[in-house]
Amino acid sequence: MNIALIGYGRMGHEIEQMAVKRGHTIKLIIDIDNQGDLVPGKFSAIDAVIEFTSPESAFGNIMKCLEMKIPVVSGSTGWLKDYKTAVEQCEKNNTSFIHSTNFSVGVNILFKLNNELASIMKSHNEYQVKIEEIHHIKKLDAPSGTAITLSEGIMKADSKYKGWSFPENSSENLIPVTSVREGSVHGTHTVEWESEIDTISLKHEAKGRAGFALGAVLAAEYISGKKGVFTMNDVLGF
Repeated sequence: MNIALIGYGRMGHEIEQMAVKRGHTIKLIIDIDNQGDLVPGKFSAIDAVIEFTSPESAFGNIMKCLEMKIPVVSGSTGWLKDYKTAVEQCEKNNTSFIHSTNFSVGVNILFKLNNELASIMKSHNEYQVKIEEIHHIKKLDAPSGTAITLSEGIMKADSKYKGWSFPENSSENLIPVTSVREGSVHGTHTVEWESEIDTISLKHEAKGRAGFALGAVLAAEYISGKKGVFTMNDVLGF
């Protein structure tokens, strides 16, 4: 499979290594220095695009690729107010698209477990839920997209929760989310349900970026040749 990478930071480099390891070819790399190459003539031999860029540029990158009818995998966060428009662009151009706040296979298992546990806890009001996410000091957005996805899973399972908040602004109907920035932590997410008698916890701790890269490449393999909008649940068969 011929893959184009849009965004060549730490994740881009990791994805490149993983894609090559799995037998694919990185045919094109677009980064800040050659954004003008995001044009149809450069993408004629591309089977799928993997996009990891900034919130400011992600939506535009995705829209251009979908307009060229190229399958797109995006892991960028901070642009999701425009997600519906990207879906419409995908459907209009009869191509494929998948976005995830976290492509790690382990994290997507965490999402699944989180949803199931939240459904169970709906009938156990003696427990209070909270989320903590820890990342390296260079991560600027807070909370992480993964923490927001975890909170959305809880809200979907139990309608009494109306949103999330940082702990200092917490209320009974808001899920408190704590964000910590320290060292070079790749990403640790914990969902904790606490009562007066015990605590139930779900935790995922990334040991590096390889898990995220593998999930993104698996997603590209999945959507290449398909039509439609997909999720990591489709990729992983949940």
